[in-house]
Parts: sequence; structure tokens; C-alpha cells
Amino acid sequence: MLAKITSCALVGLEGVLVDVEVDVHPGQVGVIDIVGLPDAAIQESRQRVRSAIHNSRLAFPQNRVTINLAPADLHKEGPAYDLPIAVGILAGGNLVPPVDGQELFIGELSLDGGVRHVNGILSMVSVARDQGVTRIHVPAEDAPEAALIPGVTVYPIESLGQLAMHLNNLLPIAPFTPDGSPLDEEEPPVPVDFAEIRGQEHVKRALEVAAAGGHCVLMSGPPGSGKTLLARALPSILPRMGIGEALDVTKIYSVAGMLPSSSPLIRLRPFRSPHHTISQAGLVGGGHWPRPGEVSMAHRGVLFLDELPEFGMRTLEVLRQPLEDKVVTISRATGSLSFPANFMLVGAMNPCPCGYHGDATHECTCSRNLIENYQKRISGPLLDRIDIHTEVPAVDYEKLSGETLGEASAAVRQRVEAARSRQQARLEGTPLTCNADMGPGEVRRHCELDDAGRALIKAAMRQMGLSARGYHRVLKLARTIADLAGAEVIRAPHLAEALQYRARQGN
Repeated sequence: MLAKITSCALVGLEGVLVDVEVDVHPGQVGVIDIVGLPDAAIQESRQRVRSAIHNSRLAFPQNRVTINLAPADLHKEGPAYDLPIAVGILAGGNLVPPVDGQELFIGELSLDGGVRHVNGILSMVSVARDQGVTRIHVPAEDAPEAALIPGVTVYPIESLGQLAMHLNNLLPIAPFTPDGSPLDEEEPPVPVDFAEIRGQEHVKRALEVAAAGGHCVLMSGPPGSGKTLLARALPSILPRMGIGEALDVTKIYSVAGMLPSSSPLIRLRPFRSPHHTISQAGLVGGGHWPRPGEVSMAHRGVLFLDELPEFGMRTLEVLRQPLEDKVVTISRATGSLSFPANFMLVGAMNPCPCGYHGDATHECTCSRNLIENYQKRISGPLLDRIDIHTEVPAVDYEKLSGETLGEASAAVRQRVEAARSRQQARLEGTPLTCNADMGPGEVRRHCELDDAGRALIKAAMRQMGLSARGYHRVLKLARTIADLAGAEVIRAPHLAEALQYRARQGN
């Protein structure tokens, strides 16, 4: 008997519905054939499914079983097909009634018949809903994640035997009902508050501007001056994510298998800090079947690269395309996949190998040639894509030992969110979310200068040698500073502050 079960495959971050066709027919008893471009994990499902059916006290058909995963030209991988294959075998052996196309089955089976977690549930359920599938059967552990998608009925499955009883209407499974919206839960605490950082007020201002407009930052200073602490405090002033952004981030972490078990929805903006030994594939994504890298894991959040010159030059250069396009495309012989990569790049570096070039309290031991070679590890084109360059000097004793706390992150976040609201209203009707996303057309329309501003930018172009990219980035940064001030038009003081954040070396 032929049975057809609906399941789902993952292609990058998107789901593709797959028909699991199971034919139980006369032939050599116990033989299971799987076709349709399965990987090794799917081939091994033959043993898992057989043991799961046997240990669930269900009868395995005494016939040959042929399984086709359609479409046959789409590569399938992972253990998520265990559950639909088992249901198809049971339906083909008349142990459960036929299943219609309105039901989706996803899950890995253990040998005792238990149903285990699989990655990418959010993407799979999303595409299933869009294709008209309304009843979703997923592992009980993944039910809260599946329930984030509205318009579907989610059944939490704990074991194959339980599912068989449900399909035979002997012991129906109650649909999963979430306890309120995940957005109603209290937001997790921030790791570092701005109030705890002593001194460095000008750096805090630079980070506030960066957070308000989604701009990239490079901090340079001697060891121990607080660069890493400042970077780790940045997420505390970033605007809260809306439900759309949260679902985008959650989908990436779900596919990567890094979704926290404590909450089905990621609510804090990501903060990724890879070590400088990371490979190009680890940074931008890759592999035989590409997976998202750190730039995608930092989507809608922060990618912090500490000790920036220690990263390989070729590794850093792969950041240039995602910084411009907000997406990373990975091409293989079998095709191309694109992953979102709209992140804030925050870099930290010492000014020289010993770390004390230009420091007032420590003598630098590096030669001029050594300093130049160290700084040249970061290419000009990459530096040109970083909007804010700021020095982080050592903090003196009086500031460190003082009892007065700095301004709290909550107060800074209010100003940042007010500036973002102005940007969203200005960019309404476009896919852009902040000033850093604007292209030349948006810059021309929204970055108007007064007469003093035009004279200032003209002089800056000549004296600082700004490139065309640098010119547009200065205007976008000035637009953000004006938004923080609540100004409709960019004025000369806003432009002057933006210009002081540009790198002093040429572009």
C-alpha cells in the first residue's frame, strides 16, 4: 500500500516541503530502500525507524518498503525525516489511517520510540503555513518554537506510540497552547550597564551615535583602557527588537541549532565575539552544504572583533561585501545560498604591537616601521566602511575610584529608540530600518544640509580626501546625530561631529 506524508527540508534558512512517499509492497522481507538524494543521516534512519516501531509495540510490515523523498533532485539531510518515514510505514501497513496533505510531520526518533528535537523548526513551520498546511506534528521540545507561527495547530509529540494512538483517535493529543506571547515576558538583564563604566564619556557618546543609526565602530587604545567592556555594554543601549526582527534572528539560530532551550524566541539583540583564529567559512558561513557564519549569527545585532589586526587579512576582507549589501552569498557548484547579515561591526585594537603608541604614561617600544606594518593589517577599503573611529585612552585614578556612577543604559536607550523611531518614520515603505542602511538615493532625499554644512563638507572633502563612499557615510552619520538632537535638517555642528569620527589616515 502506498502512503504519502508531508515533511520539510531546509535550504539555507528557508524550508521546502517534501513528500515522503512510502510503498509497502511484496518483496524481500525487512528490506528498506530510500531514494531521493538522502544523506547518511537519512540512510541510517532505516535502523532507527525499525527499532522505534518495534519498541513502541507496533508491528513492522512483513514486506519490502520503498521510500521516496520528493522532489528527487533536492538534496535532503538530517534526521528530521525519521518521524514522517515511520508514520508512512505504519500507514502503508494499515496500522494508522491515511494522512492527508494538511498535516506536517517533523522529528528524529530514538530507538525506544521517543521523538527528539530537530533544528530549523521555525523555518519549516513557516513555509508549511504559507503552503496551506494547518496541522503540525513536532517534537514536544520544539512545540513552543513552532507555535510562534500563527495560523497553525501544533501537536507536541513525545513518542511514536503516542502519535499512533492519536492518529487512530484512541488517545488524541491536545494541541499546544502557549502561555501568552514571548514578547510579554520580562526582557533578560543586560550583561554590562553603561553606568558601571567609569570615564570614557566621549567613547560612550560615539557608541550612542552608532546604536542610534546602526553604524560600525572601531575603537583604538592601550591595553586595559576598557575597549572590550564598552563593546559588551553596547547591546544594553540598542533598541528593543520588534516581533519581525526577533523572528528573523530566531530563525537563524534555530537553523544553526543554537536556539536557547529556555525561550523559543530570541529577544535580546545578538552579540557575537569570535576569536581571531576563526576561518573565513566560520566568519561568513560555508561548508559543503552552507551554514550561517558569525556575520549571520550577528544579524540585527553586534559583531565584535577584538584585537582586530590579529585576524587574518584575507579573513577580514570577506567582511567588505556583507557590510555593503547586508547579505552574504555563498556559491557552490550545486548552487548559491544567501544569508542575512545586517549587523553592526565593532572592532577594538591596540595602536601598535606593544599597545602603548601615543600613550602618555607608558613608553612605546615599537619601531615606526613595526607600527606601520601592524596598522596596515587592516586594509583601507575596510576602514572606509567603518563610520566611527574613536580613541580610547587610559582611565585615570580619580575616575576609577570615584563613587559617582555614569548615565544608565536605560536612559541612553530611550534616546536611541527615539532616534530610531524618527528614522523608521522617514524610511516607511522601504525595507530599510536605520540610517546606516540608506543608499545614495535615500541620502540625497533625507540628508539635506544648510549653507554652513555644505561649505563644511566641501572643505572636508578637500582636506580629508574623502572618497565617494566616505562622503555618503559622513552624511548618514550626521543624519543620525541630527536625529538624536531631534533636528529635521542636518546643521553644521551635526556634520562637524560626524567628521571628527572619520579615520585620520587616508581613505
